[in-house]
Amino acid sequence: MKISGLQKSSMIDYPGNISAVVFTQGCNMNCGYCHNRCLIGATSKNETILQDDIIAFLKTRRGLLDGVVISGGEPTLQKDIPQFLDIIKGMGFKTKLDTNGTNPECLKILLENKLLDYVAMDIKAPLCKYRKVCCSPVDTRKISESISILKEDQVEYEFRTTYTPELCDEDLMDISETIKGAHKYVLQQYREVESSEGKYTGYVEKRNILKSIRSELMKRVDALQFRGDFGFV
Repeated sequence: MKISGLQKSSMIDYPGNISAVVFTQGCNMNCGYCHNRCLIGATSKNETILQDDIIAFLKTRRGLLDGVVISGGEPTLQKDIPQFLDIIKGMGFKTKLDTNGTNPECLKILLENKLLDYVAMDIKAPLCKYRKVCCSPVDTRKISESISILKEDQVEYEFRTTYTPELCDEDLMDISETIKGAHKYVLQQYREVESSEGKYTGYVEKRNILKSIRSELMKRVDALQFRGDFGFV
């Protein structure tokens, strides 16, 4: 595992659980709003943490943490992620994966081997806008496949969208049709970051959403949640 970051304790990354967050190196997208932009590619600034050191730390947190979140970057790019998750599960921790959904093959393997307790998959945009929002080529067929895998499996999951300036209410409707029938859909507030390392500039955009759009979204998913400051008009 190429690991470049560790948050030792978090109350917000794994719903209902206190968790550690492990950040993997490398991503196949280049989203302009990513707050972990320093993890997209390998640079001399990136910290490298040995997997053995992560495991040693987690051993000291048994009984104190509920779970471990594997985030990134894009964790499913790591070929040895099944082995890493197996070790974590063997230590008694719940596991959560943050993913962009571009590797349904890996996702399926992890689920079939019962290595995940929760999955948060980012839905960046309507499928037709993925390249624009992600600033990189994306095989949207794989996105659709990952959506189907999660909807058909018994694992707890959420789909989530950051409401970036490139998106509008109609895009949310398009996304909700793509994930129709999902257990949970989360809309996240956009925070502006600078382009090199993803540090917050301090600008946070409050978006207004039509109440009629919110009502339609609620009809298409079991649960709709907003993270951040939104207005409803």
